[in-house]
Amino acid sequence: MIQYKIDNIRKEEYQEVVNVWEASVRATHDFLKEEDIEYFKPLILNTYLDAVDLRCVRNEKEEIIGFSGVADGNLEMLFIHPDVRGNGIGKVLLEYSIEEHKVTKVDVNEDNKQAVGFYEKFGFKTYERSELDSSGKPYPTLHMKLEK
Repeated sequence: MIQYKIDNIRKEEYQEVVNVWEASVRATHDFLKEEDIEYFKPLILNTYLDAVDLRCVRNEKEEIIGFSGVADGNLEMLFIHPDVRGNGIGKVLLEYSIEEHKVTKVDVNEDNKQAVGFYEKFGFKTYERSELDSSGKPYPTLHMKLEK
């Protein structure tokens, strides 16, 4: 099995991070509208990435292939490039976030069944549900808490 190393992300790599985010979202968030993806892209690039502690996994060419963002014990983002999904990168980033950043909570789009199952596999349980996402858009969100 490949040993993935957690690395920092530099501000000049933010566009690369957004590219991974967009590829991941297009592969896993089929419930989102195109205008929603376009709405979030500049927010992620110019606001959200600066609001979290970012970490990534890189491939052998030093390209970012997955990343996570944590703030105040919440996993705010975890995205893996679709070309490398299923290779343990999400697990490595999640375990790092739990161990190093004391993550205990994550919000997940209810319609992203794979993500919900992924977090449940690691001990997260839904404790609350919101009809709208954090931007007020009509995408129900599950608020999950780590129960270990």
